[in-house]
Amino acid sequence: MTPMRKLIILIILQAFIYPMAFGQIGGEYTYDFLNLTNSARMAALGGNQVALNDSTDLNVSYNNPSLLNSEMKNQLAVNYVDYFAGVNYGYAAYSFGTPLPGNLAVGVHYINYGKFDEALATGEKTGATFNAAEYAFNIIWSDRYKQFGYGINLKPILSTFESYQSIGFAADLGLSYYSKNQNMVAALVARNIGTQITTYYEGAENESIPFDLQFGISQRLQHAPIRLAATLQHLQKWDLAKPEEDNSGTTTVYKEDNFTKKFMRHMVLGVELLPSPNFTIRAGYNYQLRQEMKLDEKMSTVGFSWGFGFRIKRFHINYGSARYHLAGSSNLISIAINLNEGLRRN
Repeated sequence: MTPMRKLIILIILQAFIYPMAFGQIGGEYTYDFLNLTNSARMAALGGNQVALNDSTDLNVSYNNPSLLNSEMKNQLAVNYVDYFAGVNYGYAAYSFGTPLPGNLAVGVHYINYGKFDEALATGEKTGATFNAAEYAFNIIWSDRYKQFGYGINLKPILSTFESYQSIGFAADLGLSYYSKNQNMVAALVARNIGTQITTYYEGAENESIPFDLQFGISQRLQHAPIRLAATLQHLQKWDLAKPEEDNSGTTTVYKEDNFTKKFMRHMVLGVELLPSPNFTIRAGYNYQLRQEMKLDEKMSTVGFSWGFGFRIKRFHINYGSARYHLAGSSNLISIAINLNEGLRRN
């Protein structure tokens, strides 16, 4: 296969990633699958929240490694998404005890693009097939000092498109502050600090990976069963949209977003209603996603998301649905198992 055919395959496969990244800046980086929202809870809360204080949910440490704590020991989390056109992705993680200081968890994040029919540059099929997939292995460590938590997630990356492979490495750094009553959390996260180590073919230039600086805050109301959450994404880049063309007059005019719209493109909002320890209802809003994926003729509920979670004994099950385009919604399911509870009963 020629380098040109390889390039065409990469462009097509990355096109699958862009609408799934919940409003992230797409098409500028390699390993864009790192932006995918794996957790049903996060999907329901707008796609990303980095300041959730919940020791029953190991998945929060994927978005912010400093949220990993000792109470998550022996938790297993499994997330799966059956996407369109044979594409599926997910994340699995397990937290275990360690004689070293701090807390430790390991996980794997993957996307499987499915099976493709090989064809020549003329379009003639050869009869052969090939697969394409990408993987990121997660090694999460955290510790705490007084009201501050800090952590790191080391992520070796393997990307395979047909016979072309690339290896990379990234790391997430997280810092969290907890109020004395634990109801408020503020967090700062630098995601995907790293580089492409080997390129897909000899002679290619190293591509950038999707670095993202984020700040989040959450507050559980003292006298109501409600948790509010907000996260600011892409703080390293203020303008997230190109000026739009306005052809309503005799000449073409390019209009930029005002300050409020530019700010809202960074904002992801979420709310959780907690009527009982065993049941939760969630909703979220992602303005950037809505602006990038809407159709002016019919905006519908693009950018909005919702979900719920419930607990049955040691099992925590979450469902999330995110509307990112009129073509359909992304539906996610997460299952978490607290193995400590099972051991105690035995």
